[in-house]
Amino acid sequence: MRTTTKTATIGTAALAAAGLLLPLLGTAPAAAEDTAAVRPAATTTADGPAVPFGSHTFPYAAGTLKPSGTQSALDQAVVKTYNAWKSAFVKKNCGNGWYQVISPDADHPYVAEAQGYGMVVTATMAGADPDAKTVFDGMVKYVLAHPSVNNSNLLAAEQNASCKSVDGSDSATDGDLDVAYGLLLADKQWGSGGTYNYKDLAVKHINAIKKSEVNPTTHLMLLGDWSDSGESHYWMTRSSDWMIDHFRAFRTATGDSTWDTVRTAHQNLITSQQSKYASGTGLLADFVVNTDKTAKPASGEVLEGPNDGDYSWNACRDPWRIGTDAVTSGDSASLASARKLNTWIKSKTGGNPSKIVSGYHLNGSAFDSGNDMAFTAPFVVTAMTDSGSQAWLDALWNKLAGTSIDPDLYYGGSVQLQSMIVASGNYWVP
Repeated sequence: MRTTTKTATIGTAALAAAGLLLPLLGTAPAAAEDTAAVRPAATTTADGPAVPFGSHTFPYAAGTLKPSGTQSALDQAVVKTYNAWKSAFVKKNCGNGWYQVISPDADHPYVAEAQGYGMVVTATMAGADPDAKTVFDGMVKYVLAHPSVNNSNLLAAEQNASCKSVDGSDSATDGDLDVAYGLLLADKQWGSGGTYNYKDLAVKHINAIKKSEVNPTTHLMLLGDWSDSGESHYWMTRSSDWMIDHFRAFRTATGDSTWDTVRTAHQNLITSQQSKYASGTGLLADFVVNTDKTAKPASGEVLEGPNDGDYSWNACRDPWRIGTDAVTSGDSASLASARKLNTWIKSKTGGNPSKIVSGYHLNGSAFDSGNDMAFTAPFVVTAMTDSGSQAWLDALWNKLAGTSIDPDLYYGGSVQLQSMIVASGNYWVP
């Protein structure tokens, strides 16, 4: 869901003093190995996280680039950005022992998308942030207290300033996908024997997603659990919900081969949409319609605005999402899709990240002249997939690492941080 029109922190010195990061810094991700085949073992909370930030336990696909510079410098740039992001957006405004991610630039102070981001980020940063488990559990408590009215194992999409669910209290698919993924990360990090059984909650959430947010005919993601065969959005899907690596993790966690079918359906759709409608750019539309017939980009407004069929405020996340699967799995379809995006944007900007603007038609012409990290940051991930893009990757990384988190722009800051986590080699698939 994209609804916008557009706590204590940890210093690196404290990190070093705690011995949590520095012994592992400088360890570059190794090359050829399928990360999906190697999973972290769960550990108990007494032993700390099983995959502490900076451990680089799971190598990316062979041939994946990383930004130039020492691994220590890359990791500490992420920690710096995380500290600023956490300070700006991770709050305890609602009482009840809840933690929640605030979204000042969204239509509501609290949205499902934000809570999903918060859970994935917090579990990933465990080891760099000694409070990660406490914060994560507070986020879980918040999520459980705000169920969707349609499926109680899903998260209501929006809450107001009083932390009450509003606008129907139904779900948004992208938030649920990240919540489930975050719970799987937490199970691997801390085990499921504490306050919350993360694995059990994750599986319940995954099964609820399958029941209420996957179209059973097309195997494509619906927009939320409010979309059913009786309403007009049922044969529609949003490209920012096509999280290929999440579908892989769901398959592993549940043993349910449905998630292989779901993953393949989305990869095939990405490939066909790029080929038919954006052969020169690889860009995807915010919304794809007619999924029961010949899927195509939306024509004008179908849910959010006149640019629903363009590369706009939803699809801007696609290079990050597609590129993440490419570098973690080495999958040929994801790599090809990511490289198309990278080739186009590198050429379009002449290698200058500052020229990335906030909105393109699928043919590559811009319809907006603004700049936003939500559009700039994701391309750092696709740059990792092309052996000839080291200078471009470095330019993008330097742009991200040199840009401060704006406390008024939760969306761009959250996409910036998560793109940096991937680019620095710190992302892993549970």
